[in-house]
Amino acid sequence: MALQLATAGRRVCLLERGKAHPPGSFARSPHAMKDNFWDPGAGKHGMFDVWTFRGLDALVSSGLGGGSLIYANVLIRKDEHWFARDLDSGGFEYWPVTRADLDPHYDVVEKLIGIETIPPHLRESTPKVREYAAAAKRMGLAHQYLPLAVRFAGPGQANGEPQANQLPNRFGQTRSTCRMCGECDLGCNYGAKNTMDLTCISAAERAGAEVRTLCEVRKIVPLQSGYAVKYIAHRPESDVEPPTPGEPQLATLTCKTLVLAAGTLGSTFLLLRNRDQLPGLSDKLGTRFSGNGDLLGLALNAKKDDGRARLLDASRGPVITSAVRIPDAADGGTGRGIYVEDAGYPELFNWLIEVAQAATPSGWGRIAGFAWDIVGKRLGRDRDTNLDAEISRLIGPCATTKASLPMLGMGRDIPDGVMSLVDDDTLDVDWNIARSREFFARVRETMEILARGLGADFHDNPMSLINRLITVHPLGGCPMGRGAHEGVVDAHGEVFGHPGLFVADGAVMPGPVGPNPSLTIAALAHRFSARVLQRIQQAP
Repeated sequence: MALQLATAGRRVCLLERGKAHPPGSFARSPHAMKDNFWDPGAGKHGMFDVWTFRGLDALVSSGLGGGSLIYANVLIRKDEHWFARDLDSGGFEYWPVTRADLDPHYDVVEKLIGIETIPPHLRESTPKVREYAAAAKRMGLAHQYLPLAVRFAGPGQANGEPQANQLPNRFGQTRSTCRMCGECDLGCNYGAKNTMDLTCISAAERAGAEVRTLCEVRKIVPLQSGYAVKYIAHRPESDVEPPTPGEPQLATLTCKTLVLAAGTLGSTFLLLRNRDQLPGLSDKLGTRFSGNGDLLGLALNAKKDDGRARLLDASRGPVITSAVRIPDAADGGTGRGIYVEDAGYPELFNWLIEVAQAATPSGWGRIAGFAWDIVGKRLGRDRDTNLDAEISRLIGPCATTKASLPMLGMGRDIPDGVMSLVDDDTLDVDWNIARSREFFARVRETMEILARGLGADFHDNPMSLINRLITVHPLGGCPMGRGAHEGVVDAHGEVFGHPGLFVADGAVMPGPVGPNPSLTIAALAHRFSARVLQRIQQAP
C-alpha cells in the first residue's frame, strides 16, 4: 500500500511499532532470543509476539516488514472455488471479491516481491523435499512445489553466493542466495528471503515514503477532514525497567487518509479500542475470526522398506517447499479444502532434541558406555589412544533428528471466532474447535497418510489433545462485506461509515484463505490502493 501510494506521488508516512531488522541482526543466541519478544512494558522490543486466548494461541511478528520477517515464504493464490458465498444459505462466509477480481493484483504483487519454486537441482539433493514428494506420489496424493519469496542459487552455483541483479534495499546490504539452513522462521540473516522491508518498503522509500519505526499507534481521532493518529514513540535504550504507571505521552500525526495494516490482531484491537471515537462502526467488528485451519503434525522415525532409517534431514532447505492439496467440496472433493505442507526447522533444534534424548535410558547407556571406555583407556585396559569411534557412539544414532519431519496443515476451518475487549484494554478471542472438528480430523487423516508414505509414525500436536491449537495465520475481525450489516469494510477495504479510513491486512478476510494467506493479503492491499487514490482525488 505504501509503495503504490508513494509511487503515485502521494505524501506517505508509515508507522511501525517494532524495530527494523536488517540481515545479520536476527537473534540466534539464547541471551539475544530471550529479549526478542514484544512487551514494551517489560522493556522488550523484539520481533516475536505471542498471544494466548481461550481456545487457541497465536504467533505474530513485530517489526518493519511484519509477518514476512518470520513467515515461511509461501505465496499461493487463493483457490478459485474457495471464495465462498454461503452466508445466505446458512454458511459462514461471503467473499465480495472473486479470484478474477484478484488475479491482476496477484500478477503485480508476485513481480514486486519476487517468487521462485525450489529449482530441480535442489529438489533432488534435499532429502526432505525429495522424500515428501515421493511419499505423496506413493500414496496417490496431488503434490505441488510451492512459489516462495526466496532467491535460490542456480545450477552450478554455490548456495549463499551474492544475488545477481539485486535492487538496492534500505539497509544498503548485499543479499545472498538461500543457504538452505532452515532458519526462515527466525528471520533470514542472509537476505535470501524477499521480505517486505527488503522489497516493497525499500521501494516505497525510494519513491519518497517516510518510514518511522518504534511508533506504536494507540488512538485514532476523526477530524473534519481526515484523521489524527496518536502514538507512542518507543525508546528501547531508555526502557530498561518497565515504565512508570500512568498515561504515556503520545505524539500526533494527521492525515487525510488513514490505512490500518497492523495485522489481524493489531488492526482489530485498534478499532475496538477506539470504537467510542469512531461512532457507527459495524457491529460485525471482531467477528469472522479464523486460524486459517493451522495444525502442526509430526512424522517420526521414518523407515525404508528394509527397516533402515529414511533420511529426511528436516533442517536442510527452506522451511516449506511443497504441499499436498485436498480439494474442497466446491471443486471435486468432499468437505472443506486442505493443504498439508512439508516443514523444517533450524539445525539448532536437532542439537536440542539430541541433548534432550541424552536424558532418556538410551542416552544414559551411551554416556555410561563412553565413561567406561575412558576409564578403560586410563587404566591401561585399552591401549588404543584414538577416541573417534567412542565419541561417535556417544552422539548416538540420531534416528529421531535425521528421520523425522514436521508437517503443516491449513485450510478452510469455520470462521466463527469473535474478538472483543476485556477490561477495555485487553484483546480476547472467543474461538473453539467445536464447529471445525470435522475439518481438523481430515487434516490429521491426510497427515497420517503422508506419514505412512514416509514409513513413519504420525504424532499429533500435543496441544490438540486438550483442544488447543496455535495459529500463525490469524484472520478476520474487520471482515469485508456487502454492507455494514455483513462486514466492517467494503470490497475495497474502506470502513463503512468512515470515508478515508481503510484496513489492508488479514483482518479483512471474511473467512479462511485456505493456503498461506500472505499473497492474498498483499493482492487485496494492491487492489485497495486504487480506491485510496480515488478517494484522495475526490477530496476537497
